[in-house]
Amino acid sequence: MQNYVRMFFLMLLDALLVNVAVVMSIILIAHTNLLYEQEYGKFAAAMTTISLCSFYFLGLYNRIWEYASTGEIYAVIKSVTLAALLQFGLNHFYFEDYLPNTGFFLIWLMTLFLLAGSRYGWRLTRDFYHVWQPKQLKKPVLIVGAGAAGAMVARAIMDNNTDLRPVGFIDDSDFKQNMKLLGLPVVGKREDIPAVVDRYGVEEIIIAIPSASSKTIRELVNISRNTPVRLKITPSVFDYIEGKVNLGKIRDVEVEDLLHREPVKVNLQKIAGYLKGRAVLVTGAGGSVGSELCRQVAAFKPRLIILLGRGENSVYEAELSLQSLYPDVQRVIEIADVRDQNRVECIFCRYRPEVIFHAAAHKHVPLMEKSPEEAFSNNVLGTLNVARAAKQYQAHVFVLISTDKAVNPKSVMGATKRVAEMIMQRLSEQSRTKFVSVRFGNVLGSRGSVVPLFKKQIAAGGPVTVTDPGMVRYFMTIPEAVQLVIQAGAMVQGGEIFLLDMGEPVRIVDLARDLIKLSGFRPDIDIPIVFTGVRPGEKLFEDLYTSGERIRKTRHERIMVVESENCFPAILDKMIFQTCPGRWPLDEKKSLDLLQRLIPDFAAPVERGKHD
Repeated sequence: MQNYVRMFFLMLLDALLVNVAVVMSIILIAHTNLLYEQEYGKFAAAMTTISLCSFYFLGLYNRIWEYASTGEIYAVIKSVTLAALLQFGLNHFYFEDYLPNTGFFLIWLMTLFLLAGSRYGWRLTRDFYHVWQPKQLKKPVLIVGAGAAGAMVARAIMDNNTDLRPVGFIDDSDFKQNMKLLGLPVVGKREDIPAVVDRYGVEEIIIAIPSASSKTIRELVNISRNTPVRLKITPSVFDYIEGKVNLGKIRDVEVEDLLHREPVKVNLQKIAGYLKGRAVLVTGAGGSVGSELCRQVAAFKPRLIILLGRGENSVYEAELSLQSLYPDVQRVIEIADVRDQNRVECIFCRYRPEVIFHAAAHKHVPLMEKSPEEAFSNNVLGTLNVARAAKQYQAHVFVLISTDKAVNPKSVMGATKRVAEMIMQRLSEQSRTKFVSVRFGNVLGSRGSVVPLFKKQIAAGGPVTVTDPGMVRYFMTIPEAVQLVIQAGAMVQGGEIFLLDMGEPVRIVDLARDLIKLSGFRPDIDIPIVFTGVRPGEKLFEDLYTSGERIRKTRHERIMVVESENCFPAILDKMIFQTCPGRWPLDEKKSLDLLQRLIPDFAAPVERGKHD
């Protein structure tokens, strides 16, 4: 109903404006006597009717004029031009040239001016209202990027009744300095950000560069590190192309943005070939990597996904995520412990999985130092249970999720994962199942990573605790790691240890400072950083391969193969082929002793000392 009322009043306004244009044209081109002739009433009525019909059929009354832009002006031009052509023909054939031909150019020009002015006037009134609202009630915002994306962000802010007030743009182009965009000045280059923030009292910086690299984002974070601003970022360039940009899509800069790399290229045909239509088992399905594996595997339309995990709540949440994203993919939940040999064999007997992603593991280094028997039974014997079942039921591919801590292991956790890699290599020699390990470093956002801990400490007001200023780690995002794991599964021949390209190592203290800054605080000023000392089992720097291993490139630029001489201790064969894993009597001492026998370079129990 409101739309019809609005249309009625707009048509009344347009009728008035058309008549004003006709009268002015008659006065300027002809002589005023025409206004008093009997034909004038019919002429004016006909001109008005033709105009309103043209405006209606070309959609002039279906536009929201408070957001008028060049598109609306083009619509006015088309509508007025069509009306003028029809008026010209009617004047010539019906009214026998009542108005001289030149008069219709004036009617067109004046109608265009009056209609465009009336429409755009509402837009200008609205903009004037927003600009002159009390400035102290709005948050000053600086936009990085005086291009199309920056203009869209500024326009979105000004077009919406928000608590934001753009004060200007930052752009590295010399040409744009001291220029204005949408009435807002370009106030400097990126190195000028601290001074600009201080001058305008900026509270937020919005990075409006859709194709910004992680290097660019990191530079902006570093430049603004000692300013009290919060950094936000706009969506990707694809969202701009598709016209999806709105203020709701502008989000905080996350630490993942600082490590962002080019999207992983995957061979969809090969991946689909080993996953499509098959039963896929994911152990540790409730974990960060396991749940992401389930989601990405589901995209390749497997016949069945078996979500195996010990924590019922986390596995249930992973299943809910699958249900919402891939409702047509069949899935089942199995709550089980990989250390339970009988339970594992029952699951394999029931579902006959053809592809297994083994992500179940204890990963917390200091905790596993205190409970080596738990680490051994879960990471070694649990892996052996699942791998034996895969061999027995002739699975096609078995992928072990390993870690860089398995290289020259100093920790119990790293040593157990190295033994798990050795189990994969040994089993691949005597099995039709293709066993493979995929080794990579830390993943951002996982439950055991430092990022969630740092965020909690920042939310509590600090301090943020870092073990050592020289602590360095490799990081990658969970989706990227999982994509590469799945791709590695398509490349397996049997027995390989694949190594993922982890990029450049990151200092943990730098990561802490970045997170503090991205949370809107100043490192070492608003939130202190405290060094607590290296914990048991930790190394300052993680290696990706040993001095005795060689790295060979694969056809995928981000996946490499670790090559080494396979020389397995006799105790490994006894563990794999002769003894039932469930019968290994393990306590702390026996677990550490077994690890040293399996990995001679691993520190002896007596050297490790007693645990509290």
